[in-house]
Amino acid sequence: MKLSSLADYAVVMLSAAARQCGATCRLNATTLAEETGLPLPTVQKLVSKLSAAGLIESARGTGGGFRLARPPATITLADIVEAIEGPIALTSCVDAGKQDCCVQDSCKVKPHWNVVNGAVKGALAGISLAQLSSAPAQAEAPHPADQTRTPALAGEQV
Repeated sequence: MKLSSLADYAVVMLSAAARQCGATCRLNATTLAEETGLPLPTVQKLVSKLSAAGLIESARGTGGGFRLARPPATITLADIVEAIEGPIALTSCVDAGKQDCCVQDSCKVKPHWNVVNGAVKGALAGISLAQLSSAPAQAEAPHPADQTRTPALAGEQV
């Protein structure tokens, strides 16, 4: 499974917006394009899609721009991906109205895909925009006493 570039860019853009001011101030597409390095037309397209999905609020004119519609802690990675990609589904056979699989009528796995899709969505829903927009935690180096060493050669003394 791989996110589209547009979904990836939406995460980058919303993370930058959350870092700048969360849901408290308005940003404009030009500033966000400059900060993220994304092309302005891409940012404008994302603003439109994310606004339609209710993740950002936009206003035109003087004092316009956009801001997050909710606090970053309440917007999840699943929300962002679904706003751009649509429902999270690893196979098309679970989408209503899609009949493009040659074994769909006899497939024994199809009933299980909803469980798999739910697990993927649950994992993405467990990651908030607040987490994505904060500095990553420094991973602790393992303590030498906690590491086990496997001899490289059969005759090596340990």
